[in-house]
Amino acid sequence: MSNLRKYSMGGASQVADKAAADIEALLKKQAVTLEVINVEGDPVYREKDIDLLWKVKLSDGTSKTVSIEVKGDRWHKTGNYFFETLSNEGKGTPGCFMYTEANYVYYYFVDERELHILPMPATKEWFIKHLPEFKERKTSTPVGNGEYYVTVGRLVPRHIVLANVPGVKILKI
Repeated sequence: MSNLRKYSMGGASQVADKAAADIEALLKKQAVTLEVINVEGDPVYREKDIDLLWKVKLSDGTSKTVSIEVKGDRWHKTGNYFFETLSNEGKGTPGCFMYTEANYVYYYFVDERELHILPMPATKEWFIKHLPEFKERKTSTPVGNGEYYVTVGRLVPRHIVLANVPGVKILKI
């Protein structure tokens, strides 16, 4: 399989932890922030693929809660996003990008400290309509005892998403 990139569970976990910590710190510094809650460990939110709840104060004095899925990535130089379509190919488990119920995916390039805010479900709806246009790639992650699982996704050029999905924002943090 020439398009299979291998990752270690520890390496992937470090990227995810760094991404979540950086995003939480960013949100806590915002003037509108009332509270940031990390729900990564909560099974109810895990089923919805939501990592953070951001409670913000609105200009009329009321508040609302924004749900966020955090995706950490180290491959900024490729110019692509990796939108996960199957989290575990062997089990046929849908990928996070296909089932997240979050209001936003915060796609974060950890080394560059560059945050791409993708509005959902608009980004997912656009992606599904254009899915066959993007190259499929697979990654493998060891789970111990010589076993591993394969994740499947599509490489989606960032400039195409920016040009076609209204509301995408990019921030250097």
